[in-house]
Amino acid sequence: MRRAKSVPTEQELEILKIVWRLKTATVREVYEALLERRRIAYTTVMTMMNVLERKGHLRKQREAKAFVYAATRPQRQVIGKMVREFVDRVFNGSARPLLVHLVEDRKLSDDDLRELRRALEEAE
Repeated sequence: MRRAKSVPTEQELEILKIVWRLKTATVREVYEALLERRRIAYTTVMTMMNVLERKGHLRKQREAKAFVYAATRPQRQVIGKMVREFVDRVFNGSARPLLVHLVEDRKLSDDDLRELRRALEEAE
């Protein structure tokens, strides 16, 4: 398995979310799932999935007449890396300003705040 070279782009993440949800998927299955939300060419989906494979985010295996793709890492791990990169880039590695911003802008629901409190208590 190749090591993922970078965090996925917005469009790559959209494809990865579909593969994570389905566990394994063909290009056709991802294409049809994307079509429910927006117009996209089949060849674009195929190209993007091949790019994700080259980057190490997907692996493919031939089954019958089609390649079946699976994610190489769990969703939580990939999103965690994306969040860490964002915090490093935007907040110089400190998550505190991000949390303060979310709380002050009231972007968190009551459920979100309860979950955050629970996570903070567990971390202590």
